[in-house]
Amino acid sequence: MLFGLDGVEIGLIIVFLTLFSAILSGFPVAFAIGGAGVISFGIIAALDSAGILIHQAIDTSSEAYNALVASGVAEGTISTFRYPDLPRIATESIFPAGGWENALSRNVGFITNRINERVIAGQSIETLLAVLMFVLMGIVLERSKIANDLLTTMARVFGPLPGGLAVSIVVVGAFLAASTGIVGATVVTMGLLALPTMLRNNYSPELATGVIAASGTLGQIIPPSIVIVLLGTLAGDLYSSAQETRAVDAGCTDALTYLGEPAVVSVGTLFQAALLPGILLAGLYAAYAFGYAMLNPSKAPAVELGAGDSEPRTRGEAFTWFLGVPIALIAGMMLLTQVNLIGSQSTQVDSFSDQGATASLRTNVGEQCKASMIELHGQEAWDEAVAEQQAIDEAGGVQTAHRLTPEEIEALRVAKIANAAPIGTGIALIAVVFGLILAVARGISPMSDPRPLLIGAGGIVLGLLVDALFIAPTTSSLWTVIVMLIPWAIALYGVTEAMKRLSKNDLLRVVFPPLVLIVAVLGSILGGITNPTPAAALGAAGAIMLAAYRKLQDEDRSPKIIIWSTLAVIIMILIGVNFDLRINTENVNFESWVAFFFAYAAYLYALFGLLFSCWVLFRSGVLTPAVRETAKVTSMVFTILIASQLLNLVVISFGGEHYIQLFLKSFDDVRTVFLIVMLVLFVLGFVLDFLEIIYIVVPIVGPVIYGAHFDPKWVTIMIAVNLQTSFLTPPFGFALFYLRGVAPKEVTTGHIYRGVIPFVLIQVVGLAILAFFPGIVTIVPDLMPN
Repeated sequence: MLFGLDGVEIGLIIVFLTLFSAILSGFPVAFAIGGAGVISFGIIAALDSAGILIHQAIDTSSEAYNALVASGVAEGTISTFRYPDLPRIATESIFPAGGWENALSRNVGFITNRINERVIAGQSIETLLAVLMFVLMGIVLERSKIANDLLTTMARVFGPLPGGLAVSIVVVGAFLAASTGIVGATVVTMGLLALPTMLRNNYSPELATGVIAASGTLGQIIPPSIVIVLLGTLAGDLYSSAQETRAVDAGCTDALTYLGEPAVVSVGTLFQAALLPGILLAGLYAAYAFGYAMLNPSKAPAVELGAGDSEPRTRGEAFTWFLGVPIALIAGMMLLTQVNLIGSQSTQVDSFSDQGATASLRTNVGEQCKASMIELHGQEAWDEAVAEQQAIDEAGGVQTAHRLTPEEIEALRVAKIANAAPIGTGIALIAVVFGLILAVARGISPMSDPRPLLIGAGGIVLGLLVDALFIAPTTSSLWTVIVMLIPWAIALYGVTEAMKRLSKNDLLRVVFPPLVLIVAVLGSILGGITNPTPAAALGAAGAIMLAAYRKLQDEDRSPKIIIWSTLAVIIMILIGVNFDLRINTENVNFESWVAFFFAYAAYLYALFGLLFSCWVLFRSGVLTPAVRETAKVTSMVFTILIASQLLNLVVISFGGEHYIQLFLKSFDDVRTVFLIVMLVLFVLGFVLDFLEIIYIVVPIVGPVIYGAHFDPKWVTIMIAVNLQTSFLTPPFGFALFYLRGVAPKEVTTGHIYRGVIPFVLIQVVGLAILAFFPGIVTIVPDLMPN
């Protein structure tokens, strides 16, 4: 053996040395990775052909090995790491049967299949399309001066506090993360706009650069995050296959039997899981900035950047309209929902009955599977499942779903009508939103005439009374619109006046438009309404319209077309929710035709508004560079995906992946394995970008860590937070390069490096918090639908 190392070990060293050399060569990363795969395979094949690489494999025909298997040890867990004294045999080649020629042939076939599966026509391509649209959304918003407005406004709000400018940077970073998710754009924008201001106000260069670089990386964890989209496409496959292998090793037929639940994890669920960790990191950043200012007031002084345009108000008025009334509205809706005064008024009945309840665990399993399930779930859970199954058997078994008779459907429909709440959930939700707008408008402008707002509030109350007294679940949608027209017209009069007052406030004028876009995109994903790809399309279209709106305002031109287009989208959604728009059925009533006509007209106008927005951005020179930059970024992502698959296949071809997995499995405690993986990812973050780590390292270690008992959501978010440090860790942290490129001359590279060190430590603290309190990750997915 060369240098006393096994041939597989030498092969792994060659691969990683070639990879690092290729990355440091200055070639584009995507091509450097692919080139490293080709070159390293050539070197390994040449050394293998020369007989230099010798692999010491366990002698599976030896008595010691057979005795070990006979004692109950699974063959897949036997390795030289766990049992170093087992007899071995030397193989002349580290490649399987057929040598490097056969491995090369297989790699060519595999890479072709993987390109087809993951890039061209596979199941994950729909999810990966979200990357393209989220990138477009972020770049367009970055070019619409939203960051400039946010920084100016937040600095005015937080500036008078110690370290207020640094806190405002964190708030803006979190806001931009939720609306753009593009690290480079966020860091560059805040570096250009905020860094000179902080330095002029005597802020420490270390604190200023550190908080800008760290806050800019929040886009890697706060949804919509490209890292989570890319990780999610891998995590789903890794977790599913790893848990199937784990179930078979445990003696069960499949993962569903062993786990008691499907072994699936989606990108939408990961977005839900990432929400609180992202907020936690932002809170830790802000807490550090504030604490630093308290300890070093001269290096992070309070700054008065000018008063806002808000009217004077008493403390009682602020409490009433900004806190008291909103809490009362939300709590009132929740209370009325509990007593069934607010609820669903749907009369729709499924034509099939529900399937009967099944036991929490499958109990008709073999002895080995039973023992494994008891070890996993506990004896109490197993006994409970046995009792549930016994009760089901005594009742005649699980009731299967069956088609209901017309009489059964009608009986269920009558029951739903009888139990329907007087006020529909949708009407109540609109009333609460309108009430919140009126309350905040009153608090923003307490000196203005309150009568328009009171008229609007009266319209809301009248609308609720009309819904409760005159509209039943059987009332047609068209008649409902006619009856509700006057009350909601009155309410809209007050809401329109309220919006005019809100638009005069700097904070709300700057925050509200992107906030609506964030709620629309993230709300549809986090609420389980749709998956990330349609939500990303909505976000890209909304970003284009928002950027055009801002551009028209800068040019002193009317943005009414975009406003009316937005309203058209809202109308389209409301009509789709309340009317049956299927006109290709046999019997279509007049009401459906009218609804379809209005919905189609709203769709055409919304499409016109989007095309008009594209024209505005194209004419102003924004759209073309945004599309070009989007194509450049997404092409890089997909090229790295293909190149990393090639490099992975090289590692797999000579048994490198299996060697690493056997090393990790040699540890008895899976927590130790996970800690080792996290440390490796952290160290690799010093020299590799997150894309290389996701596509090269995670597929190798994934089968081990996703095959353990850990929650896959927690594992993925821990990896995502860890990868976030790759943007901050010297010497190759990309956020540091972005900031160095736009920083003034008086800010040195040393300032930037020293500035980010506390924030890297904060991220380590954040990882520790998530490790000890995994509920921070899992609580939101548990509360929200998936």
